[in-house]
Amino acid sequence: MPPSRMPALLVADPSGQVLEHPRLLATVRSGDEVLLPPEPPVPLPEGGRLVQLPGRRPVGVDPESGELVLVSEFQIGRRRFVPDAVGALVPPGWTRTYLPGEVKADGPVLPQWAYTAAGWDAGGAVAWAFHTDRRTHWDPERFSTPELRARVRTARAADPDNRVLRQLETCALVYRCFTSQNVFYGRDEGALPVSTMCNAACVGCISDQPDDGPPASHARMDDGPSAEELARVAVAHLRSAGPRAMVSFGQGCEGEPLTRYRVVAGAIRRIRSETRSGSLHINTNASLTGGLRALYDAGLDSIRVSLNSAVADLYEAYYQPRKYGWADVEGSIALSRERGAYLALNLLSFPGVTDREGEVEALRALIRRHKVDQLQTRSLCIDPLQYLELARDRGAGGRPMGISRMLRVLREGAPWLRVGNFARGLEERRRPARAVAGR
Repeated sequence: MPPSRMPALLVADPSGQVLEHPRLLATVRSGDEVLLPPEPPVPLPEGGRLVQLPGRRPVGVDPESGELVLVSEFQIGRRRFVPDAVGALVPPGWTRTYLPGEVKADGPVLPQWAYTAAGWDAGGAVAWAFHTDRRTHWDPERFSTPELRARVRTARAADPDNRVLRQLETCALVYRCFTSQNVFYGRDEGALPVSTMCNAACVGCISDQPDDGPPASHARMDDGPSAEELARVAVAHLRSAGPRAMVSFGQGCEGEPLTRYRVVAGAIRRIRSETRSGSLHINTNASLTGGLRALYDAGLDSIRVSLNSAVADLYEAYYQPRKYGWADVEGSIALSRERGAYLALNLLSFPGVTDREGEVEALRALIRRHKVDQLQTRSLCIDPLQYLELARDRGAGGRPMGISRMLRVLREGAPWLRVGNFARGLEERRRPARAVAGR
């Protein structure tokens, strides 16, 4: 029998209104299994929100029998309807630990968000997530402020034909991308989108989806800038952005920056001919080791490699690489360590898959083999059931250990490893790594 003080199940009516179930308790999903929550939730963080999952039926727990109950009908007063499941979206700096407890009915592929298990207790909405990066300069209240539009207008007027700034205007004002906004605020890590092309067809790509997929979250950049345009934006940012100054090639609104490595290398040389300030960083799939070598020759000093798994078949099933494979990715990771770059992994985490015992061991071996500096946790933005279908019978096996325990295990195997959600500036990289926050 479940504890009586567990959070209540949430359901949504067809209009999207969220309601507390009067009797059933919340469940969570870990991989293919819907279960009672193994860990307590946290109050829904400030900046988080509840979301309706259309075409997904909520699953609750009967508090008397402890049995799972599929909720196919819901009545409130005289109104009766077929309910949808409810999840949460948590703000930057948080990592989800469990998925919403739901099953698929008739409905579309869900839009690309990091759906998190949610419920309701006496204090309000709760979510199954934990705080993995408490650095306050990424707090949402520092972004989308009233003066942002004026800052964008000023920057665009000063360099009206710059294609980097044209793209960043859309990203800052429409998509509310924090790294794009930082360029206009003149602080911290600033975005430098560069590429219209990609050599992967990631199932969860947020800027390019097939006709039968969900709508892409972003419109991809359609006109690649020159090295000179990139350098103008970068130099101005690095000179004004303070002690955490950094510019990052490779953003969610573009393809793979290494496909334009010659332009990026040219931009880096121009930047370093004008300023030695700050860090030059790339977010990449690390597919083109030769192109990456050219960037290190030009002056690149930091890299973040995105992956969903350190096991080839699961990695390649998700990334669907074109003319490269997992061996090339690891070759680029090895090169980065050899060249002395600050080396981070961007782990696209998914409860019940990423935290399988075998997956964790493969990732821990990769981190130790190349002495990775940082693990950035990024909850994978995808329809949960779409990813589960892709991951079934792929990757390394074993029971899921839970996301919070997975991060502790990875740190215990590599005590130097930083675990968080955001990139580190030059000064921050010199500080000792701290223990993982949370349970």
